[in-house]
Amino acid sequence: MSESVTELIYAANDGNAEALRRLFAHVYTELKRLAHIQLARAGGQTLNTTGLVHEAYLKLAQPGERGLSDREHFFSLAARAMRQIVIDRARAQVADKRGGARRELVDIDAAFDVASGELGPEALLRLNEALDRFDREEPRLARLVELRYFAGLGLDQIANLQQVSERTLNRDWRRAKVQLYLTLNPE
Repeated sequence: MSESVTELIYAANDGNAEALRRLFAHVYTELKRLAHIQLARAGGQTLNTTGLVHEAYLKLAQPGERGLSDREHFFSLAARAMRQIVIDRARAQVADKRGGARRELVDIDAAFDVASGELGPEALLRLNEALDRFDREEPRLARLVELRYFAGLGLDQIANLQQVSERTLNRDWRRAKVQLYLTLNPE
């Protein structure tokens, strides 16, 4: 495929539905990797990676969801769409199981360890609530957390996407973990 992700994004922004389809086909393998990471962490999900990618596509293909600016923006929106789908399923799971989410502390280091395995639905919901609050105060850092945790990207990949140095992202990452930990564990 000779078209770049950016070219396809621009064409999709101009209302070209075929370009949006080609964009997803172009990045499908990468999106499946992101979906696999999401589902592995979410634990107990009944959705498979292909289903999550397809649901994210349907969410992003809505006419009001256009306005992509670049590769980073596309992957940020894809990570956010996957996060919303996984969180919605976790909410439904908790509601079915217990009649509502109960509060539990989330170990921030375990939550951010890429190899840490899965979080239960309650912990996932708690992390999502904290990230939503964090997004209002520190949107740039919240986006970093979303790309790191929910998209499973490494700091080197995020640095490349955002065109900043890894050193800057390492500082931001440490700050984000502290701020999010304080939000998750207010006592």
